[in-house]
Amino acid sequence: MEALYATAFGGMLAAALYLLMSRHLLRMVLGLLLLGNSVNLAIFISGRLSSPVPPLVPEGEILLAVGANPLPQALILTAIVISFSLVAFTVVLFERAGSALGTADPDAMRDAEPRDLARGPEESAPPRRGDAA
Repeated sequence: MEALYATAFGGMLAAALYLLMSRHLLRMVLGLLLLGNSVNLAIFISGRLSSPVPPLVPEGEILLAVGANPLPQALILTAIVISFSLVAFTVVLFERAGSALGTADPDAMRDAEPRDLARGPEESAPPRRGDAA
């Protein structure tokens, strides 16, 4: 069973990296979503998938060492919140860049960058007040 989950994790991670490297903004966002889900699956796999011990300990018994481990579930909940906030920020950033530049194409966004970055800071700085023209 763990091999099936590990194969699913590898496939999801490969698909997420493929989508992130594409040159389309929607695919990049979908790649981020898939990457977050694959990380959640990796955390889920790192915890025990099958355990003969029930998650609840009967009253009066002290079986803390063999009980279910709640740490992977807590980490997955945290990772869900972090991945959702990262995707929401990325969508807002892409929308703002698209409205400011008038395009959603990453190659066209690159053309909107100023070309004077190759010059030194002395040459591209505006003249000061006291300098003679």
